[in-house]
Parts: sequence; C-alpha cells; structure tokens
Amino acid sequence: MTALPEKSEFAVEVRGVHKSFGANEVLKGVDLVVRPGEVTVIIGPSGSGKSTLLRSLNHLEKVDKGTVRVDGDLVGYRRKGDKLHELSNKEILRQRSQIGFVFQNFNLFPHLTALENIIEAPISAQKRDRAEVEIEAKELLERVGLADKAHDYPRRLSGGQQQRVAIARALALRPKVILFDEPTSALDPELVGEVLEVIRGLARDGATLVIVTHEVGFAREIADTIVFMDDGLIVEQGTPTQLLDSPTEERTKAFLAHVL
Repeated sequence: MTALPEKSEFAVEVRGVHKSFGANEVLKGVDLVVRPGEVTVIIGPSGSGKSTLLRSLNHLEKVDKGTVRVDGDLVGYRRKGDKLHELSNKEILRQRSQIGFVFQNFNLFPHLTALENIIEAPISAQKRDRAEVEIEAKELLERVGLADKAHDYPRRLSGGQQQRVAIARALALRPKVILFDEPTSALDPELVGEVLEVIRGLARDGATLVIVTHEVGFAREIADTIVFMDDGLIVEQGTPTQLLDSPTEERTKAFLAHVL
C-alpha cells in the first residue's frame, strides 16, 4: 500500500519561483515559507516583485518555473508523474476560495450591498447554505465595525469602510491564509488606521497572513517575519528587530535609510 503524503508543516511554501512578463523577469527564483498562524510582511521598493509574488500564491499570476503550495497542496496544478498539469478554471476557482485575497483597490461588486459582497463567494464557490452564510457575514461585519452598513452599496462607503468589507469578504471563505496587497495604499491617510486595526485583530486571533505593504512601522508591530525583496529576489528576511534594526545586506540598509 502506498503511504499517503504527509501534510506540509507550512501554510505557504514557495520553491524556485520564476515569473517573466515578456523580456522582463520579475521573479528570479524565489523561495519562501510561512508557518500556520504566522504573519509574514513583504517590503521592498516599487518593481521589486512583491505584488507579483503575492498574486502567484493564488494563481492570479501563473509562474513560469517553480512551485507554490498552500497547506501542502500545489496551487494551480496537479502532478502526474514528473509533470505538472494546470487545473481547470473551475478547480482553480475552488482552490482560490480557500485563499483570501484583499486587493489595494477593494474590488467590491458595485451592484451588491456590503452583505451581498460578503456572501457571494461562499455560496457560489463553496456551495454553502445561504442562511448559514448570512449569519456568519453579519457577524463578520460586526467584527470589522460595520454592522450598521450591511445594506449599503460600496458607493456609499468610505475607502476605509470598503476595505473593511473586503477583509470581511475574505474571512467569509474561512481561508487557510489571507493575502493582503498594499491594503492601505489607496486610502486617505486618516482612514489607514481603521484598516490596520482590523488586520491587527486578525493577527492577534492567530490567522495566517501574508502582507505586502509600505507601512514599515506597521510591519515592525505586527510581523513575525519581515521579508525584504529587491529586483525579483528575497534579499534578506528575519524578525522585525533583526531586519529593521540590524540588516546585514547593503540593499536592505539602503532601502531602510529611505523609509525609516
């Protein structure tokens, strides 16, 4: 009898990932692991590959080489012998429904209320019971401080409120990991704090989070591991104290000199 493969000890496992857009090689062989319940924050200059790496974690970007696994499962592919075969669109959507993604520009459906935005994917992608999902969605709106906005459309919400709805929408999928792509970059400065406070709460609750951000002070406060990327590679990673206070690589030191 063939032994079943053991589940990975990693929530996210990236091995040798390359990605090019035409002649521009954006990821040049990235290795990264994230353990369950950890908060990993990715920082680095514009164009370093941060968002492309994040989008590869749920197959929004197909990698050219290497593998991505979430909770031990290959993302976007299945292995047959020594070859990888891409999953069908339906299978990819089902897989994505286990990986929460919060975009910098909210990406809410404008024709749906806050509540409807949250319940849509659990019902359509996960085939869950509507009544059960609605109860959970209302609890999630309360959790992000928007219980009174359930029936408001996105156009009636501030940017910070829209982003909090987007976080509730990601949580409604009961995801194994939640990915945040610059979650505060589209917000007016006075609205940033309300979104960061929701993310702090998720971290305190032990959620597995991977966050691309330019908020280095927030990274120091929330991260278990900070990853510094530049020119398509992970240059250095460590605890916030190690990476922000005692970086070893010259590229890291030069970047931090500009942002700290």
